[in-house]
Amino acid sequence: MRRASTAVRAETVRAVNRLTSRWAGTLGTEGGVLSAAGVWPLLAFLADGAEGPAREELEDALGIRADRAAEAARGLLGALGAMRGSAAAIGLWTRPGLELRERWVKGLPEATLGRFTGDAAADRAALDAWAGERTGGLIPTMPVSVDERTRLVLAAAQSVRTRWLQPFAHDALTPRSGPWAGRELDGLWRSTSLLDRVGVAGTDSGPLTVLKVLGDTGVDVHLLLGEEEMEPGAVLRAGIDVLSGAARAVPGDLLPLGEPGPGVTVRNARSYGRAPELTVTTSPFSLTAEHDLLRSAELFGLGSATDDRHGHFPGISDAPLAISEARQSALARFDAKGFEAASVSVMGAVAGGAALPPPYRVRRVDVRFDRPFGFLTVHRTSRLVLTAGWVAEPVDHVFEEWDDTEEFEEDAA
Repeated sequence: MRRASTAVRAETVRAVNRLTSRWAGTLGTEGGVLSAAGVWPLLAFLADGAEGPAREELEDALGIRADRAAEAARGLLGALGAMRGSAAAIGLWTRPGLELRERWVKGLPEATLGRFTGDAAADRAALDAWAGERTGGLIPTMPVSVDERTRLVLAAAQSVRTRWLQPFAHDALTPRSGPWAGRELDGLWRSTSLLDRVGVAGTDSGPLTVLKVLGDTGVDVHLLLGEEEMEPGAVLRAGIDVLSGAARAVPGDLLPLGEPGPGVTVRNARSYGRAPELTVTTSPFSLTAEHDLLRSAELFGLGSATDDRHGHFPGISDAPLAISEARQSALARFDAKGFEAASVSVMGAVAGGAALPPPYRVRRVDVRFDRPFGFLTVHRTSRLVLTAGWVAEPVDHVFEEWDDTEEFEEDAA
């Protein structure tokens, strides 16, 4: 779906980022990726049709009143779909015989509407095809099971792709300390004169280093490094605090000499040019995750809504409905040239030789992400967090074997 503007209300951004922060707090040290921006619209449309305790719990999870939730979700989906390199879609499938409120269905923006056939294989294929098509093949299967009890499936797909304004170069990475110490890893490296791309913030959880990697579609990735003992959830929440302005980051050009933040070294160094230097070393990553949202049902406002002894959504249908499944599949990839991420969320009811010494002394800031770190994918204008994640495992460097025989044969020829 495309819109003329990427504008999204500040209230909606705060609400989605609040859910991101709360959900990120549940991530463990094993790493993973999540997208509250993919789940929030589904919760909003459910809240629009809910009554009783289910409505109240959904309102609390959303951070916005239920009577405004559907409108906010439509605005969010429109903004996501209008961002360059981004896509968003809603799908709704129902069992034949289930009649839905026309007002509620019309409130789903440009939704794919489908009916289950009763043929399990055909229905599974249709759902998977929708997920793959709407995420450009990044998420090839719909994370939901459909059986004879399933009456309704409501799904949201979201994807984003961006290329770095300044690509990285490949380099080997050998951490000197921390959990990755002594390993030969694939690394990424680049240098710039823009010191304000990195900053160090004092947060409630401790000091946090934030590096902004700018994309060409107005979507950036913020790499986050806390002290080694900081939990993943604390690092990600601190990153969102910096994004919202609740915590202030001191930019690289104002940092004191020494080691003013995690992974950061500031010094004066000789240079052949007058410009300051920021050098970045990090690790590429590729993450996938499968989330069962009902394991944290209260976090998503789905506690009461799962009680199948009662119906909770009279605004959706006269037929009593309860949530039987709530899941998300998510993916994120970061490499030398760019970044891509996607999610499908579902609610189921039911150098040279010697030279002269450099003539200038300049400020040089070095930042290394060579131990577990977090990241946020951020829409630059609205500051909406699209995905969040934790990189627990790096990519090992693969050394190519030298083929002496082949070289000898070429020389002999």
